[in-house]
Amino acid sequence: MGEITRVRLSWHDGLAFVARTGSGHTTVLDSPSRPDHLGASPMELMLAGVAGCTAIDVVAILTKMRAEFKEVEVEAQGTRATTNPKYFTEIELTYRVRGRRVEREKVERAVELSHSTYCSATASLRPDCRITHRIDIVEES
Repeated sequence: MGEITRVRLSWHDGLAFVARTGSGHTTVLDSPSRPDHLGASPMELMLAGVAGCTAIDVVAILTKMRAEFKEVEVEAQGTRATTNPKYFTEIELTYRVRGRRVEREKVERAVELSHSTYCSATASLRPDCRITHRIDIVEES
């Protein structure tokens, strides 16, 4: 049997829900259609999950490679279908790695390994969701 991940949502108010993960963390989900929404939308959280999954992979891989870096940021932008269900049709990821003597080849390899082997979140998307990426190296003196 595979690994099981759990979450429980409890209705809060309007269209807002409190989600409690199996690891005990909580977050609020709400519909952005409400002007006073209380939390991120499910699709924003899904995009954050994709960005977070690959970011964790990249940092873990760069650390194993003994790459010199001080900071890793991942920005994600998702384009959604125009009709229901409005699934992601394309996701663009921008990796920004800061540090001294950051080797582009190591960052490229870490990103490639995340996308091809490790990132469960990107692997869970529809097969027709196009994922592109860009890598920015910010050299610090």
